Amino acid sequence: MKLGWPLSGSRHSAAHAFAAFTLLALSVTEPNAARAQELPPDSGWRDLSIQQYQQQLQSLDSIVAACQKQRSTANAAQTSFPACDPAQVGPDDRVQWPPGAASQTREVRYDWLRSVLARAAKKSGTPEKSVFAPIPGTDNKPASVDELLSAARHRLQDDATQAGSPLAPNPDYSSERATMNSILAQRAYQRVTQVSALARFREWLGNLLDKLLSGLIRFGSHSPWIAWLLRILLLVVICTALVWFLLRIERRSRIRLVPDVEPAPGAPSAREWQLWLRDAQAMAAKGLWREAIHFVYWASIARLESKRLWPADRARTPREYLALLAATDPRKPNLGELTRSFERTWYGGRAALASDFNAALEQAAALGVAPE
Repeated sequence: MKLGWPLSGSRHSAAHAFAAFTLLALSVTEPNAARAQELPPDSGWRDLSIQQYQQQLQSLDSIVAACQKQRSTANAAQTSFPACDPAQVGPDDRVQWPPGAASQTREVRYDWLRSVLARAAKKSGTPEKSVFAPIPGTDNKPASVDELLSAARHRLQDDATQAGSPLAPNPDYSSERATMNSILAQRAYQRVTQVSALARFREWLGNLLDKLLSGLIRFGSHSPWIAWLLRILLLVVICTALVWFLLRIERRSRIRLVPDVEPAPGAPSAREWQLWLRDAQAMAAKGLWREAIHFVYWASIARLESKRLWPADRARTPREYLALLAATDPRKPNLGELTRSFERTWYGGRAALASDFNAALEQAAALGVAPE
């Protein structure tokens, strides 16, 4: 329900505010009173010009004045007031503003006036009680019918006055716009752009996280055991991660805890791995593939031992060297293939071919042994 003149931007007087509040209270009164005050249905819309609208407001004011007069001169036995019949209001109006501009049609509804007249048409001993709770510090006394009729007349008269007054011209903001454009043209604002899609996504994600965390907080306030459960789970996860991390460090560094001393004279790393590889190439040039694979293997062992993966020990067997590498070490598969090839040809007495030597070179290259 509209409580103001839709064609004007000015405020209503204090009487209008009082009438609006009382009418709102009427719309939410006791269910029995609401059913008793049935409003007549309107018959549609009525198109009016400004002049016709002013005349309509004067006619409505006359109806309210006649209602007031009949109620003031009625005797004590009279229970109904025909002059207050809400059907006299008629349909709602559609007013054209300014005249002739169909696109500027404004709708004016009179439901508020019908409600006041419907209440005034029946005699009521006491004002109806509102379902609103009393507001401290204010006058909570319900409005009487006579007060509502007086407020309705004030509103209709003010609306008629406003409808007859000319519209205020639109303010000219050209100077303010020019000032703003000159400010925005300065160097400090040259790089100011609209919010990027990434920034909008971050803002959306932040809002979503805030919403989820707020929901968890509200849920946790009703279930305190949730907080203790989350703390216990967090401690378990931290302890598990710490143990796993320490095991990984211990496994990787177990065979690297070697004192920084010179290798024993008979150890493979006592001789540079490049010399082992050079001997292998010399044997391969003579067609001695068994000896060439032998030197390639020890070149690989010397290369790994020079990185201090294990303590130098000349008494260690090929299988013991292989066992020193962790199972997760990516170099272990290549060293395993090279060890088996070396054992088949050197200890097993199997004849070696050029293809076996080339395969050993590839495996040694994966271990960091490659010709310079």
